[in-house]
Amino acid sequence: MNEVDQWFIDKAHPLDALMRQVRAGIPGPASRVTESIKWQTPTFSFKGNIVSFNPSKHFVSLLFHRGAEIPGDHPRLEGDGKLARTMRFRSSDDLETGRAELEAVIRAWCDWKAG
Repeated sequence: MNEVDQWFIDKAHPLDALMRQVRAGIPGPASRVTESIKWQTPTFSFKGNIVSFNPSKHFVSLLFHRGAEIPGDHPRLEGDGKLARTMRFRSSDDLETGRAELEAVIRAWCDWKAG
């Protein structure tokens, strides 16, 4: 068991099942992605921090630390700050609708960082 698995056990979050589904979709399109606990939450990285869970009781929120810089058009990335963007999922159905874009964002980051 790794530290992220332990985080899920210890957290016992009300949206645990949906968070685990989202987690499964993050490294999927790019096996170069690693996971760890940073800032007390699961964080996924490849040549820099890509995205961290930002737990909420009402939806699964992902914080893309430098989301504004990720190449491509990604309509589900929300926010107008200088760097950070968020992506949220309210249900398994919402995740299924947005899974391809989540995977595309992760792939775009990895391709960009791989050079």
